[in-house]
Amino acid sequence: MKIKELVYYVLMLLIIFLWGCPNNENNSFNKEKKQKSSLKKTTANKKITAILPKDIKWLTNDFDPVFSSQNALKGGTCHLSILSFPMTFRTIGPDSNGSFRSAILDNHLSLTNIHPNTGNIIPELATHWAFDKDKKTMYFKLNKNAKWSDGVPVRASDFAYTLEFMRSPYIIAPWYNDYYSKEIEKIIIYDNYTLAVKSTKPDPDLYLKIAIPPTPEHFFGKLNKNFIHKYNWSIVPNTGAYQISDYKKGKFIKFKRKKDWWAKDLKIFKNRFNVDLVIFNVIRDFNMLWEYFKKGKIDIFPLVMPQYWHNRSNTDVFNKGYVKKIWFFNDTQRSASGMWLNQDKEIFSDKRVRYAFSHGMNIKKIIKKVLRDDYFRLNQAYVGYGDYTNLNIKAREFSIVKVEKLMKEAGWKRGVSGIWQKNEKLFSIEVTYAFEGHTPRLVVLKEEAQKAGIELRLQKLDSTTAFKKFLEKKHEVAWMGWSTNLRPSYWQSWHSDNAHLTQTNNITNTDDSVIDKLINKYRASLSQDQRKKLSLKIQKKIHETGNFVPTFMVPYVRHGYWRWIRLPEFHGTKKSNSLFDPFNAMTGGLFWFDRKLYNKTRDFMKKNKSFKPVTIINDNFKLGTEKGTKESH
Repeated sequence: MKIKELVYYVLMLLIIFLWGCPNNENNSFNKEKKQKSSLKKTTANKKITAILPKDIKWLTNDFDPVFSSQNALKGGTCHLSILSFPMTFRTIGPDSNGSFRSAILDNHLSLTNIHPNTGNIIPELATHWAFDKDKKTMYFKLNKNAKWSDGVPVRASDFAYTLEFMRSPYIIAPWYNDYYSKEIEKIIIYDNYTLAVKSTKPDPDLYLKIAIPPTPEHFFGKLNKNFIHKYNWSIVPNTGAYQISDYKKGKFIKFKRKKDWWAKDLKIFKNRFNVDLVIFNVIRDFNMLWEYFKKGKIDIFPLVMPQYWHNRSNTDVFNKGYVKKIWFFNDTQRSASGMWLNQDKEIFSDKRVRYAFSHGMNIKKIIKKVLRDDYFRLNQAYVGYGDYTNLNIKAREFSIVKVEKLMKEAGWKRGVSGIWQKNEKLFSIEVTYAFEGHTPRLVVLKEEAQKAGIELRLQKLDSTTAFKKFLEKKHEVAWMGWSTNLRPSYWQSWHSDNAHLTQTNNITNTDDSVIDKLINKYRASLSQDQRKKLSLKIQKKIHETGNFVPTFMVPYVRHGYWRWIRLPEFHGTKKSNSLFDPFNAMTGGLFWFDRKLYNKTRDFMKKNKSFKPVTIINDNFKLGTEKGTKESH
């Protein structure tokens, strides 16, 4: 099950495109690639004893509309950037849960996926699927053309190995150990291309739960205690459109498109994943990224932040039409963005103090003063999940009166400096964040909090270091956002199983028996209606802990992109969190590089000639508005 815990704004930075450095050969990489190719061994001849039921009704989906452009061209290079180099290429185990992880995981396909506009099941590694009457089991027929990036065929045994791999203590991944032990009962192999995945219990969203990815047994073999160190920088064979082809630690990572990719002509993938090379260069300063972008050394820049969309884009490259602007509204789950309070810190052990902290955060002032009312207030951590979202929960509003009442009840009093004090301890909190662009927001928050008697000490770290600090539970307040799933997922972030431990997502260290019981019922429920009711109750209880201060939601994406990068006429899908995601199997790879437009644009720049400036606003998926696409010149 793919779980993408990503900081929302760091995720946005993941899709910033940067000019490529010279192709430096990485000897250790090439040596490792040769070593791994020699390890190929097949499990195709394993003894098969299971007999496929005779009454299976096979399903497929060849009727849903494509969401790509027939005009898309193959070739060219995407120039991207990341703020810091990943701590590992592993997607499992310690230090693996960073922002770059999604770039690797998105090239690992699963059995099936979900169409981003219709919500229907669509083929991925499986061509057909069927549901058993027990509502716990799904059957799958694999695409016989599916291959790993090292040429080895994908077999049913690779899915059986996933179960062995994910349950192993050697991967040091508690969430995966738990999920694949408590949620997935077994993998049944009928032949090399037919299998079943069985859940431990019936599930109303079974197709979401058990569309698991394969794991290359021929690459990993038998795991042992050396797994973490041995595979820290390994390039694991995958089944997607791209594979890491070169890297230099601290400098760059390159992904190369597979020209002979087994899935390139499938309906759902045709005319997608078009560029030949995707290069991520490490650029640690966001302002420098902006300068690179204006010089055409990176192709895409996120304009979500109002100062860039409204002010800083008023520059020659936009005004002369070399760069286009697009504002694209989506309709999808919202990132749980906000302030995560570490309850294991003594100052936050009292719920009244946590509530007071929430009431001391003037989020609306930031939206109005810094964000030009372009952003919306997030009310809680699970918004955009339809009937699974509790609409009655409202974020605690800024109120100095409520702060004073709560702090006095908790035995605090205002000190000489105006900051709340108790037994010589000040209400002084360190807020750790990872993005320089958020500093103006936090400065306003700090000023407003001081009026309420709360001192905020702002700590800016690079994204990798900040996230490591959060997972090690060394923070007081984490300023960050998580990425989303198709359904609310609570166990990893709110269950006591993951409290008071490092390398888990329960960064608030919430340890509440009532919440535990509700989460356990939610995970075990056989009824979709019951799960929805439990979801509303869980969200209410989470809100009552006061461990999370929701901040903003942004129901759209905004980009500046150079004229030579082209999008389909419809621009994106209902679920697109970026229009320029190069890898995501559900919504990514829709754009392409146009060599003719590149040459023409460069020629115009040399001659100081202009195109008409272009701003596109696409609100086809915006809720509560008249739909359409507007393009201004």
